[in-house]
Amino acid sequence: MKWQEVVPVLLSVVVIVLVAVLEKQSKLVAAIMAVMPLGAPLALWIVYAANAGDRSTMTQFSWDLLIGLLPTLGFLVAVWLAARAGLKLIPMLAVGYAVWAAGVGLIALLRRSVGL
Repeated sequence: MKWQEVVPVLLSVVVIVLVAVLEKQSKLVAAIMAVMPLGAPLALWIVYAANAGDRSTMTQFSWDLLIGLLPTLGFLVAVWLAARAGLKLIPMLAVGYAVWAAGVGLIALLRRSVGL
């Protein structure tokens, strides 16, 4: 196993532990830790290294990351609305992932039809 594969896993474990610990002190800080950018910088690093920092590749990948945030934002809004509606955790997540999947599908359709 390469260290580029191990680092994201270790960082994910650290974030999960920090969220569990910080949640008792501050829900806001725990939430910020939960959504802090970890995957995107690691992915940028991997793509940069694999493509020798090619500008056009990095520009396209950065754009794809930005577009990819939209379904995730939809997931979080849907989960928040489901929580406000009184749903339990599993239904909240189901609603969130359904919205996320619809967003990913919409992006795929737009990419094919208008070259998003």
